[in-house]
Amino acid sequence: MSNNGQSNTIITQDLVDAKTLFKLSYGLFVLTTKEGDKDNGCIINTTVQIAEKPRRISIAVNKSNFSCDMVKRTGEFNISVLSEKTPFSVFQQFGFQSGRDVDKFSGCGYDNRAANGIRYIPGFSNGVISGKVAETYDQGSHMLYLADITEAFVLSEDPSVTYKYYFDHIKPQPQPQPPKEKEGYMCRICGYVYEGATIPDDFICPLCKHGVIDFYKL
Repeated sequence: MSNNGQSNTIITQDLVDAKTLFKLSYGLFVLTTKEGDKDNGCIINTTVQIAEKPRRISIAVNKSNFSCDMVKRTGEFNISVLSEKTPFSVFQQFGFQSGRDVDKFSGCGYDNRAANGIRYIPGFSNGVISGKVAETYDQGSHMLYLADITEAFVLSEDPSVTYKYYFDHIKPQPQPQPPKEKEGYMCRICGYVYEGATIPDDFICPLCKHGVIDFYKL
Protein backbone atom coordinates (compact mmCIF):
# COMPACT_ATOMS: atom_id res chain seq x y z
CA MET A 1 0.00 0.00 0.00
CA SER A 2 1.23 3.49 -0.83
CA ASN A 3 -0.14 6.84 0.26
CA ASN A 4 2.42 9.02 -1.50
CA GLY A 5 0.36 9.47 -4.65
CA GLN A 6 2.90 7.74 -6.92
CA SER A 7 1.62 5.30 -9.50
CA ASN A 8 2.56 1.66 -9.08
CA THR A 9 2.40 -0.25 -12.36
CA ILE A 10 3.76 -3.55 -11.02
CA ILE A 11 0.83 -5.48 -9.55
CA THR A 12 1.54 -8.33 -7.16
CA GLN A 13 -0.72 -10.43 -4.95
CA ASP A 14 1.03 -8.83 -1.97
CA LEU A 15 -1.08 -5.72 -2.63
CA VAL A 16 -4.33 -7.67 -2.29
CA ASP A 17 -5.51 -8.59 1.19
CA ALA A 18 -8.22 -11.16 0.51
CA LYS A 19 -9.97 -10.33 3.80
CA THR A 20 -10.98 -7.01 2.28
CA LEU A 21 -13.14 -8.78 -0.29
CA PHE A 22 -15.50 -10.07 2.41
CA LYS A 23 -16.49 -6.45 3.05
CA LEU A 24 -18.11 -6.29 -0.40
CA SER A 25 -21.05 -8.53 0.53
CA TYR A 26 -23.29 -5.58 1.38
CA GLY A 27 -23.10 -1.90 2.16
CA LEU A 28 -22.65 1.58 0.77
CA PHE A 29 -19.44 2.64 -0.92
CA VAL A 30 -17.60 5.75 -2.12
CA LEU A 31 -16.25 5.33 -5.64
CA THR A 32 -13.27 7.64 -6.16
CA THR A 33 -11.62 8.54 -9.47
CA LYS A 34 -8.89 10.81 -10.82
CA GLU A 35 -8.36 12.38 -14.23
CA GLY A 36 -5.44 14.76 -14.59
CA ASP A 37 -5.60 17.10 -11.60
CA LYS A 38 -9.29 16.40 -11.03
CA ASP A 39 -10.30 14.12 -8.14
CA ASN A 40 -13.92 13.06 -7.90
CA GLY A 41 -16.16 10.64 -6.05
CA CYS A 42 -19.72 9.43 -5.63
CA ILE A 43 -21.81 7.05 -3.53
CA ILE A 44 -22.62 3.67 -5.09
CA ASN A 45 -24.42 0.64 -3.68
CA THR A 46 -23.50 -2.15 -6.09
CA THR A 47 -20.05 -3.73 -5.77
CA VAL A 48 -19.52 -7.50 -5.85
CA GLN A 49 -16.69 -9.93 -6.44
CA ILE A 50 -17.42 -11.99 -9.54
CA ALA A 51 -14.22 -14.01 -10.04
CA GLU A 52 -11.35 -15.39 -7.97
CA LYS A 53 -8.74 -15.86 -10.72
CA PRO A 54 -8.16 -13.21 -11.80
CA ARG A 55 -9.62 -11.42 -8.81
CA ARG A 56 -12.35 -9.36 -10.42
CA ILE A 57 -15.21 -7.16 -9.20
CA SER A 58 -18.17 -5.47 -10.83
CA ILE A 59 -19.51 -2.01 -10.06
CA ALA A 60 -22.62 -0.24 -11.35
CA VAL A 61 -22.46 3.55 -11.67
CA ASN A 62 -25.30 5.88 -12.66
CA LYS A 63 -24.50 7.37 -16.08
CA SER A 64 -25.70 10.80 -14.97
CA ASN A 65 -22.89 10.92 -12.42
CA PHE A 66 -19.68 12.66 -13.49
CA SER A 67 -17.62 9.88 -11.85
CA CYS A 68 -19.06 7.41 -14.34
CA ASP A 69 -17.52 9.35 -17.23
CA MET A 70 -14.17 9.59 -15.45
CA VAL A 71 -14.00 5.84 -14.84
CA LYS A 72 -14.87 5.18 -18.48
CA ARG A 73 -12.07 7.46 -19.68
CA THR A 74 -9.33 6.60 -17.18
CA GLY A 75 -10.17 2.95 -16.48
CA GLU A 76 -9.15 3.14 -12.80
CA PHE A 77 -10.94 3.72 -9.51
CA ASN A 78 -10.97 3.01 -5.79
CA ILE A 79 -13.83 1.68 -3.68
CA SER A 80 -13.99 2.81 -0.04
CA VAL A 81 -16.27 0.50 1.96
CA LEU A 82 -18.11 2.81 4.36
CA SER A 83 -18.45 1.78 8.00
CA GLU A 84 -21.10 2.48 10.61
CA LYS A 85 -18.93 5.37 11.86
CA THR A 86 -19.61 7.34 8.67
CA PRO A 87 -21.24 10.71 9.46
CA PHE A 88 -24.03 12.18 7.37
CA SER A 89 -21.60 14.82 6.04
CA VAL A 90 -19.82 12.16 3.96
CA PHE A 91 -23.09 11.25 2.23
CA GLN A 92 -23.75 14.94 1.63
CA GLN A 93 -20.24 15.39 0.23
CA PHE A 94 -20.30 12.51 -2.21
CA GLY A 95 -23.97 11.75 -2.76
CA PHE A 96 -25.95 14.96 -2.94
CA GLN A 97 -23.91 17.17 -5.27
CA SER A 98 -22.40 16.88 -8.72
CA GLY A 99 -18.66 16.74 -9.17
CA ARG A 100 -18.77 18.49 -12.54
CA ASP A 101 -18.51 21.94 -11.00
CA VAL A 102 -17.74 21.11 -7.36
CA ASP A 103 -14.50 19.90 -5.80
CA LYS A 104 -15.80 16.96 -3.77
CA PHE A 105 -12.58 16.88 -1.73
CA SER A 106 -12.40 20.58 -0.90
CA GLY A 107 -11.75 21.03 2.81
CA CYS A 108 -12.46 17.40 3.71
CA GLY A 109 -8.86 16.37 4.46
CA TYR A 110 -9.04 13.08 2.56
CA ASP A 111 -5.51 13.12 1.14
CA ASN A 112 -4.73 9.41 1.45
CA ARG A 113 -4.07 7.74 -1.89
CA ALA A 114 -3.72 4.11 -2.91
CA ALA A 115 -0.92 2.82 -5.13
CA ASN A 116 -2.83 3.96 -8.23
CA GLY A 117 -2.64 7.59 -7.02
CA ILE A 118 -6.39 7.84 -6.45
CA ARG A 119 -7.72 9.08 -3.12
CA TYR A 120 -9.77 6.97 -0.75
CA ILE A 121 -11.84 7.82 2.33
CA PRO A 122 -9.85 7.13 5.54
CA GLY A 123 -11.41 7.15 8.98
CA PHE A 124 -14.90 6.17 7.82
CA SER A 125 -14.01 3.13 5.69
CA ASN A 126 -13.23 -0.39 6.84
CA GLY A 127 -11.59 -1.41 3.58
CA VAL A 128 -10.32 -0.05 0.25
CA ILE A 129 -10.23 -1.85 -3.10
CA SER A 130 -8.57 -0.52 -6.25
CA GLY A 131 -9.73 -1.65 -9.67
CA LYS A 132 -8.62 -1.43 -13.30
CA VAL A 133 -11.47 -1.72 -15.79
CA ALA A 134 -11.36 -4.79 -18.02
CA GLU A 135 -14.84 -4.68 -19.59
CA THR A 136 -17.60 -2.06 -19.88
CA TYR A 137 -21.31 -2.65 -20.46
CA ASP A 138 -24.03 -0.05 -21.07
CA GLN A 139 -27.03 -0.98 -18.92
CA GLY A 140 -29.31 1.93 -19.82
CA SER A 141 -29.32 4.22 -16.80
CA HIS A 142 -26.08 2.70 -15.46
CA MET A 143 -22.70 1.60 -16.71
CA LEU A 144 -21.49 -1.78 -15.52
CA TYR A 145 -17.73 -2.01 -15.13
CA LEU A 146 -15.90 -5.31 -14.66
CA ALA A 147 -12.51 -4.60 -13.16
CA ASP A 148 -9.45 -6.53 -12.04
CA ILE A 149 -8.46 -5.88 -8.43
CA THR A 150 -5.04 -4.23 -8.29
CA GLU A 151 -4.92 -3.47 -4.56
CA ALA A 152 -7.03 -4.23 -1.49
CA PHE A 153 -6.40 -3.52 2.17
CA VAL A 154 -8.32 -3.54 5.43
CA LEU A 155 -8.59 -0.31 7.41
CA SER A 156 -10.65 -1.45 10.40
CA GLU A 157 -12.93 -4.14 11.73
CA ASP A 158 -15.87 -1.72 12.03
CA PRO A 159 -19.10 -3.12 10.54
CA SER A 160 -20.06 -1.97 7.06
CA VAL A 161 -22.96 0.45 6.93
CA THR A 162 -26.20 -0.96 5.51
CA TYR A 163 -29.16 0.94 4.11
CA LYS A 164 -31.12 0.12 7.26
CA TYR A 165 -28.35 1.41 9.52
CA TYR A 166 -28.04 4.53 7.37
CA PHE A 167 -31.74 5.34 7.62
CA ASP A 168 -32.01 4.41 11.31
CA HIS A 169 -28.82 5.97 12.70
CA ILE A 170 -27.10 8.31 10.21
CA LYS A 171 -29.68 10.14 8.13
CA PRO A 172 -31.25 12.97 10.15
CA GLN A 173 -34.79 12.12 11.19
CA PRO A 174 -37.56 14.55 10.23
CA GLN A 175 -38.63 16.66 13.17
CA PRO A 176 -42.28 16.30 14.16
CA GLN A 177 -44.31 19.33 13.18
CA PRO A 178 -46.77 20.85 15.64
CA PRO A 179 -50.37 20.14 14.67
CA LYS A 180 -51.68 22.85 12.41
CA GLU A 181 -54.67 24.67 13.76
CA LYS A 182 -57.73 24.45 11.61
CA GLU A 183 -58.35 27.47 9.45
CA GLY A 184 -61.99 28.44 9.35
CA TYR A 185 -64.96 30.02 11.07
CA MET A 186 -67.18 28.88 13.96
CA CYS A 187 -70.84 29.60 14.50
CA ARG A 188 -71.41 31.44 17.77
CA ILE A 189 -74.85 29.92 18.09
CA CYS A 190 -74.31 26.18 17.65
CA GLY A 191 -70.53 25.67 17.32
CA TYR A 192 -70.55 24.47 13.71
CA VAL A 193 -67.13 24.91 12.04
CA TYR A 194 -66.79 26.07 8.46
CA GLU A 195 -63.30 25.12 7.21
CA GLY A 196 -61.60 27.51 4.83
CA ALA A 197 -59.64 30.73 4.58
CA THR A 198 -62.75 32.73 3.72
CA ILE A 199 -66.46 32.18 4.20
CA PRO A 200 -69.03 33.25 1.58
CA ASP A 201 -71.12 36.26 2.48
CA ASP A 202 -74.31 34.32 1.85
CA PHE A 203 -73.31 31.21 3.83
CA ILE A 204 -76.04 29.78 6.08
CA CYS A 205 -75.20 27.49 8.99
CA PRO A 206 -76.55 24.04 8.11
CA LEU A 207 -77.37 23.33 11.76
CA CYS A 208 -78.94 26.46 13.24
CA LYS A 209 -79.61 28.32 9.97
CA HIS A 210 -77.87 31.54 11.11
CA GLY A 211 -75.93 33.63 8.64
CA VAL A 212 -72.25 34.67 8.49
CA ILE A 213 -72.87 37.53 10.91
CA ASP A 214 -72.92 34.90 13.66
CA PHE A 215 -69.60 33.27 12.62
CA TYR A 216 -66.19 34.26 13.96
CA LYS A 217 -62.76 33.44 12.55
CA LEU A 218 -60.78 30.71 14.35
